Amino acid sequence: MGPSRELRIARLAVAGVFCVHGSVTGSFATRVPWIQEHAGVSAGQLGLALAFPAIGASVAMPLAGAVSHRFGARTALRGLLALWTLSLVLPSLAPNLLTLCAALFVYGATSGMSDVAMNALGVEVENRLGRSIMSGLHGMWSTGALLGSAAGTLAAHLGADARLHHALAAAVLTLLGLCFCQGVLDLRPTPDEEAPPRFALPPRSAVLIGLVGFCAVFAEGASLDWSAVYLRDELETSAGLAAACTTAFALTMAVARIAGDRIVDRFGAVRTVRAGGVLATVGGALVVTSAHPAQAMAGFGCLGLGIAAVVPLAFAAAGRSGDNPSLAIAGVATITYTSGLIAPSAIGAIADATSLVVSFGLVTALAFGLVVFAGVLRERGRVSGRAALGDGPGGRSAGAPARGAGTGNGHLP
Repeated sequence: MGPSRELRIARLAVAGVFCVHGSVTGSFATRVPWIQEHAGVSAGQLGLALAFPAIGASVAMPLAGAVSHRFGARTALRGLLALWTLSLVLPSLAPNLLTLCAALFVYGATSGMSDVAMNALGVEVENRLGRSIMSGLHGMWSTGALLGSAAGTLAAHLGADARLHHALAAAVLTLLGLCFCQGVLDLRPTPDEEAPPRFALPPRSAVLIGLVGFCAVFAEGASLDWSAVYLRDELETSAGLAAACTTAFALTMAVARIAGDRIVDRFGAVRTVRAGGVLATVGGALVVTSAHPAQAMAGFGCLGLGIAAVVPLAFAAAGRSGDNPSLAIAGVATITYTSGLIAPSAIGAIADATSLVVSFGLVTALAFGLVVFAGVLRERGRVSGRAALGDGPGGRSAGAPARGAGTGNGHLP
């Protein structure tokens, strides 16, 4: 017996939500130079301001489980995603450093909470289907980021005011997000289910899973922010070729994530991550030993392919761990956000003290960490597709969440 119509719609709907979420990020990133000029901040001040999205996300993400428990998964996601898409307008309105930091804090907080909610629903759909979909969902996020970046690049090329661009983008993305949210699973807590704590330390299992995600996100952040600089400074390439390397890396990540579910279903999460870790380690080695741009670009490509599926699998593993998957997902998300926050500055600090070659030696070592620690992602308790479709229109008794679903004891990307 195949999945129910409701479950098929839920899978498409949550994929659309991931795409909308990524589009906001892509739309913002392309207009950072305009925002910097409008706010009148220096490069150093901008770097300080850009730390606030991660701070806001880290503070707010533990609240997502409580919001989902109180309002139900669909209503919570609808509200949180709308807050995230509308927050896109805030940074471009900031006239100075203080207001920019405040705007980016709100931007990050709404991003983190909606991130947790949509990943929780993604894991629940994956559990009910009995096969991997999380890599593909994160591939949709990357696709959305590329679409948002493309639109932002066009707006910047036309000299459009970022306030107008972001207002229009926020309106369109909010409407799309609300439409997609109509199709996600409407999970609700059972009457006797206790509300999750608003703030709590993540379980030990989430810390171990988060460390795997940390290694992957560090390599991703380092490659995205420093690959072009590496080619320009270490290998003396043209600015165009250096920029093309970064674009190619992002495309590699998106394609690998979209195709990753079939690999995970065939070989399992642990073997997929271990093989990816080997490939990423080889890629890092190619980068640090490169004497020609082609070798370095091949190395960055291998890094992208190797780490692409790790974060989706880390969230999926968190969603199946322990009695409080929401808390575990939020914990993994916090660790991965932290990695994304510190990676660019850590690479820069090491490069200032030594060289970029040494910096990417650290990236290579962390990539090898995926090989060593992949076992913590071992699958436990995935619901089989047939068993998940037993009662009611969505699988279990109507409206009742799976044990460990996003409402009350759920999860994050």
